[in-house]
Amino acid sequence: MVRTETLVSAALNATSRLSGGLAGAGAYTLFHMPLARSRMRSSERQLFGDAHIQRLRVNGKLAVTYRWGSGDRPVLLVHGWQSRGSRLADFVPGLLDRGHSVITFDAPGHGDATGRSTTILEYRDIITGLQDEYGEFEAVVAHSLGALGSLFALQGGVKAKRIVTISGVCDYDYLIEEFCSALGLRHQLKARLHRHVAKNLFPGLPADRTPFSAVNTVPDLKAPLLIIHDEADTRISVEQGRRLAAAYGVQSRLIITSGLGHRRILGDPGVVGSVLDFVEHGPDRSAATETEAASAP
Repeated sequence: MVRTETLVSAALNATSRLSGGLAGAGAYTLFHMPLARSRMRSSERQLFGDAHIQRLRVNGKLAVTYRWGSGDRPVLLVHGWQSRGSRLADFVPGLLDRGHSVITFDAPGHGDATGRSTTILEYRDIITGLQDEYGEFEAVVAHSLGALGSLFALQGGVKAKRIVTISGVCDYDYLIEEFCSALGLRHQLKARLHRHVAKNLFPGLPADRTPFSAVNTVPDLKAPLLIIHDEADTRISVEQGRRLAAAYGVQSRLIITSGLGHRRILGDPGVVGSVLDFVEHGPDRSAATETEAASAP
């Protein structure tokens, strides 16, 4: 993977010296292409074999949707980048035991979906399509990029009574900065990528709110938030979780874990328990944003 990134970096930077427009378009395309596609784990196969599976067409590609239960009291689970719906499998049994239906999906370019790429617009359209079919969500539980995609959809009219973000991205600009930093892209090329993002993804947003940030969803969302992030997350900085919690203030509760990283956090019993309790009962305290440690192995 490191060698691939080195080659891509050299190619884009070299192209940018010859044709800035071509390099900018190339960077924009690559930005939306996962470099790896996660496979379903053996521990996830039985549960997902029991799911009701459908396809949902989005932008000419087919997302794969999974549902357990009758569709009543639906809870939506949203995966992150280079991931898939099955990575949130540990939340499904407890939600079903509490009388919820559970819905998740593989976005284009991920899991068993078609396509090689996806965008935040496709996340929004998939989530919107699922609400059109199942109605208002009792809760949305989202990981990593899925958190930002979910909040984008919620700002666009999707309804949820409770929102959970785990290792979540708060600012779309954070993704751009991390992408450009990882590839060592020249400043001029980063600026072109920003322009492509503003034009293609967020043409309706005011210039001072482009690219999209979850901070700007505060006036539109009234549901309580549970925000969980690990202090040593090397993929998405814990400061993204703190920034989201600070923006929502008394509307949110922040849990900082230790030793769980970006992905193992999804299977931690303490995290799973906290999410299940929040989905079922909502905030258990009226205090403002608070920090506490969840269990870690």
